Amino acid sequence: MAERLMVVDAPSLYFRAFFGVPDSVTAPDGTPVNAVRGFLDFLARLVKDRGPTRLVAAMDASWRPDFRVAALPSYKAHRVAPEGGEVVPDAIVGQVPVIEECLRALGIASFGVPGYEADDVIGSVVQACGGAMPADVVTGDRDLFQLVDDTRRVRVLYVGNKGVGAHEVFDQAKLSEKYGVASGDAYADFALLRGDPSDGLPGVAGIGEKTAASLLARYGTLAGVLDALERGDRGMTPAVAAKLRAATDYLAAAPVVVRVARDAPLPPHDDRLPRSPADPDAFAELVRRWGLGGSADRLLAVLARP
Repeated sequence: MAERLMVVDAPSLYFRAFFGVPDSVTAPDGTPVNAVRGFLDFLARLVKDRGPTRLVAAMDASWRPDFRVAALPSYKAHRVAPEGGEVVPDAIVGQVPVIEECLRALGIASFGVPGYEADDVIGSVVQACGGAMPADVVTGDRDLFQLVDDTRRVRVLYVGNKGVGAHEVFDQAKLSEKYGVASGDAYADFALLRGDPSDGLPGVAGIGEKTAASLLARYGTLAGVLDALERGDRGMTPAVAAKLRAATDYLAAAPVVVRVARDAPLPPHDDRLPRSPADPDAFAELVRRWGLGGSADRLLAVLARP
């Protein structure tokens, strides 16, 4: 069987599981396990449909890294709780360690890197792969479209609100069709210009998706856009030029915030997809304690397939 890597944006998936599976799904003691069961079901469906031979579940060791906040203090600032940390529903907090324990007992590579987000772990895993095999990045976060690279055989399986079974496959043709940008790198510059209020990225005021795409189609990259601005290129309207000049400080700071790291120090790990749990007793106890029943059975059945 040809080797194929799958890198899963675990926080993106377990949050979608949490909001997509009713909170009436509980453990025997009444504790909500909707995120846990939904996440395991997501993995089972992805492995069944896409057939990876290698799998990494990327975690957030830092959801708001210092290096991004230093560059742009507004980054995710609206999601900081009064006592510090991220504003998240109480019912999901206790489920994340259970997901991590399940992955560990199964023997599925799962880790974060101190000082980095899951996105950076994903970018670094894909970079380390170096195009040696096809790589599918599974996420509900459009930021990771920047990793799309046909030459290196990297695609993004984008999970929207319809669940993993209805994910969209993004390659460079799909990026061009949907956003008018030619590559993953161009998408990063496009996202930077457009902004993203959900992450506290203001973007360039007055420049939306159509203008951002047209600027990149004409000048290639953000650097090309800024060079054209500096030269007073006649192809750039005075109104657009004024908007870019007004955002000079943002445009200088934003690239380090928007672009995922490709050099996070990854820990040693074995990403080979297990065919059975690495620690069967530990996994069986997790299934019993948390009432993971059918979700665990479905994942084990898929992993055991030849």
